[in-house]
Amino acid sequence: MTLYKYASLWCAPRWLLTLLVAAALAGPATGWAQSDAAAGAAPSQARQPLPFTFTGRVTRVFDGDTLWVKPLAGGRYRKLRLDGVDAPEICQSGGPAARDALAVRVLDQVVTVHVRAFDTYGRSLAQVTAGGDDMAAVLVRGGHAWSSRWRRSLGPYADEESQARAERKGVFGVEGAETPREFRRRHGPCSLP
Repeated sequence: MTLYKYASLWCAPRWLLTLLVAAALAGPATGWAQSDAAAGAAPSQARQPLPFTFTGRVTRVFDGDTLWVKPLAGGRYRKLRLDGVDAPEICQSGGPAARDALAVRVLDQVVTVHVRAFDTYGRSLAQVTAGGDDMAAVLVRGGHAWSSRWRRSLGPYADEESQARAERKGVFGVEGAETPREFRRRHGPCSLP
């Protein structure tokens, strides 16, 4: 079946479908960041190709894997999600402890941010280092986050998680601790304060 046959099935004008398909195919192939708003950049700034690195000051820690950083070079605040980990939701058991563990290390500190991609909420997926330490690894090692799993992979911080489990730290010291993914599936997202 050709593209135009699909267009007749959707009852959409062919020119609109062609335009949407062309835009969808052109977007990812360019390697450019999604939109200025999604990237947290000022509309006047040029979009940066992925991946990119910048330094900035952490102005807010929302939960154990989400923070706001103001680039030192100027521009708008960027909302980041730590890449490779999943911390408890803020309304979940262990959530406030995860947020506080991250805040103690990075709040009001200058960090280096390496952005790899963007998530479905428009946050930059990034590795954040402070004082030479990878913050995601620090959180998992302290028992404040799980290493993100993909299919059969135990994720990039599997060794840190294994160590925290053996020492029964944080969420790994609680029998039957629920992963954030399962918590969201059963309870939905936390309500905003």
